[in-house]
Amino acid sequence: MFTFTAPDGTELACHVRGSGPPLICLPGGPMRASVYLGELGGLTAHRTLYLLDLRGTGDSAVPGDETTYRCDRQVADVEALRRHLGLDRVDLLAHSAGGNLAALYAARYPERIARLVLVTSAQRALGLAASPDERRAAARLRRHEPWFEAAYPEYEKLLAGRDDADYCYDAFFYGRWDERARAHAARTDDQTNERAEIRYAAEGAYDPPATRAALARLDAPVLLLAGALDGGPCPDLVHRAAACYPRARVVVQPGAAHYPWLDGEEFFVARVAEFLSGG
Repeated sequence: MFTFTAPDGTELACHVRGSGPPLICLPGGPMRASVYLGELGGLTAHRTLYLLDLRGTGDSAVPGDETTYRCDRQVADVEALRRHLGLDRVDLLAHSAGGNLAALYAARYPERIARLVLVTSAQRALGLAASPDERRAAARLRRHEPWFEAAYPEYEKLLAGRDDADYCYDAFFYGRWDERARAHAARTDDQTNERAEIRYAAEGAYDPPATRAALARLDAPVLLLAGALDGGPCPDLVHRAAACYPRARVVVQPGAAHYPWLDGEEFFVARVAEFLSGG
């Protein structure tokens, strides 16, 4: 791990894993510490992962101004990391809500992007968000799972915005609800900065028409990876997001939900490594 200083003076932490060409990785959550990304299913065998702890998460310092948690204001943090690493252009991977930050960075600094990987990202920065009906449809794909009967009513509570839902609905976010998935899900709360989570998409964070217009000029190849069982985003929504990138490719991972590197390591690593190597 190393630390570097953001433009506003906040000390940010970046964890380094693996070997090979550098790949900057932005976590989702939003505002979840990067530790949950692990080694991205073994992508560390192909790439050196630079896992950024966003401000106020993990080993990064809490900023003096909480309005800087807003997604668009964290673009400067990503640029500061690029400068710290001394890279002219970067390969950038982002998961889930982190894809919004990646999209805003690519819109502001298109010349700094070599290749962009967006993993199960709904792209609210582009005006796209998973609807409750899309989430329900994906959840019902799991109706033959032994845990479905208990988990689905709790998932409905979550979709209704209720705060009394049992966390058994976490099963819908994993392609395999096994012991490893349960352990991964159990760490969500203690890895997430809830105050920052609320502020991430605060008013003014996103300007979808402007971002779409800027990304229309992005010349870098973009891989959007969807999970076939994911509802947020479902594959159809990922295809709609891909239309905003001139050089986009969509891959749908079978049997995967929101954390595809856990649901099928071999498939995930092969597709991402191939794309990053120019394939």
